[in-house]
Amino acid sequence: DWSCEARRYYFNIVGKYGGPVQTLLRKLAPLAESGAIKSIRPLHGPILEDNLGDYLKLYSTWSRYEPETEGVFIACASIYGGTLEAAGKLAEILRAKGAAKVVVSDLSRSDIAENVEDAFRHSKMVLACASYDGGIFSPMSDFLHRLGAKGYRSRKVALLENGSWAPCAARVMKDKLALMKDVEIVGKPV
Repeated sequence: DWSCEARRYYFNIVGKYGGPVQTLLRKLAPLAESGAIKSIRPLHGPILEDNLGDYLKLYSTWSRYEPETEGVFIACASIYGGTLEAAGKLAEILRAKGAAKVVVSDLSRSDIAENVEDAFRHSKMVLACASYDGGIFSPMSDFLHRLGAKGYRSRKVALLENGSWAPCAARVMKDKLALMKDVEIVGKPV
């Protein structure tokens, strides 16, 4: 499936340049509608010659920072597994309540580029993280830094923190999200 790799590439490399991509797509629209475009030849990736309209629609969705999939991405940074267990329980609850799609990823053990892709792909996100040295566990810090650098925006995000003796993860994650455009924190941190 080309779209999975293209999405990962787009959000990790092109991500913050949605405006210029939209400008290009407006110029291409008449050519695409007339059938004058026979292939898409990106600098990186396969030459596309079939279903060009579908691919152009995906690029349009991505460059407008709109979610492609209705669902919840739970991004978890767990030190010893307790936070991951809580994230898994939350996923079960969301599925039982009828969430369209729920994806859980352990940021400590998964590909960061795929996590960035999932954050942009889904309509909602939950950040689950342990408090760590007065801040947040480093995989979550790296993840939020990358989201901010790539223009993450226009999403609803909920926060789950783990920190029995000095909870600060929710505050730190909220501060990092505040730097992103149109990100709404939903509910109170759990």
